Amino acid sequence: MGFVRTLEGDIPTGQLGVTYSHDHIYCIPPYWAERKDDDLLLDSPEASERELADFRQAGGQSFYDATAPDYGRQVSVVADIARRQQVQIIATAGFNKGFLWSTNRPGTNQTFADWIENSPLDALIEHVVHEVTQGIEDTDYRAGVVKCGTGYNAISPLERKTMEVIVRAQQQTSAPMHSHTEMGTMALEQTRIFTELGLDMSRLCFAHMDRNPDPWLHRQIANTGAFLSFDGISRIKYHPEHVRTEAILALCKKGYQNQILIGGDFARKSMSAHYGKGGLGLKFILADWRPRFIEEANDAGFDGEALLHKFFNENPARYFSFG
Repeated sequence: MGFVRTLEGDIPTGQLGVTYSHDHIYCIPPYWAERKDDDLLLDSPEASERELADFRQAGGQSFYDATAPDYGRQVSVVADIARRQQVQIIATAGFNKGFLWSTNRPGTNQTFADWIENSPLDALIEHVVHEVTQGIEDTDYRAGVVKCGTGYNAISPLERKTMEVIVRAQQQTSAPMHSHTEMGTMALEQTRIFTELGLDMSRLCFAHMDRNPDPWLHRQIANTGAFLSFDGISRIKYHPEHVRTEAILALCKKGYQNQILIGGDFARKSMSAHYGKGGLGLKFILADWRPRFIEEANDAGFDGEALLHKFFNENPARYFSFG
């Protein structure tokens, strides 16, 4: 049996339980802080902890925090919150996407872009591997996922470099790998690069697939063996919920139900029930979206409960495993 690496240590995969596979809980992205975009700053430990308490009370047990260093990762605060709420958090090592890299790395006069551009590939790989095997920054908390990402309909040279860094780090550590796709674009282009680099595609999850609800595209990605993350639930500004459900069920009809993961990409104060803006909150997926999906899946001839057990329990246990 494999194991999952959480902030509190390694646990057997069977202990992961009900899992959100892409979210955030407390982070202060330097790019948005510089621009004073308060909505994108999850900067109240108290409000964030209340969100995590709601998640646990709704039945949640584990949570992949996809906050990379360039998005204002705050691992010690997150670990303290999670410990009090008895929620298992999986942390991230690696990178997000290029447009965020104009800001300075914490404690340095060097931007993320300068660091990536000027550092040898092997040094960046060593840095990411260290965060998985030894500890994040100056802590003993270890990351359980390695991450990279690309922009909207483009892959910059620095993003291409980080893609190779993360593949090599994955190959050295056996960690699961998460890839950001801006608005669901460039997944197939990423796939070609990852394949050239020799990545075992079954260790990879593509984020934001519901922002580009193209059944043909989703099938091509699923054919590689990769996981697909449907992580925009509640974000009606992109698509009505039924569009996401139809995309998920279209994959299930083709037999890809074992490669689907669910999350909310909770990353704004306005999404929160506790940051003073009256949002739906972190509990929304389990408390409100879950029964709706079951009803729609049942109407389409599926066993909705069984599908959600795969999406929340079985698939995360396989994907997040180091085994």
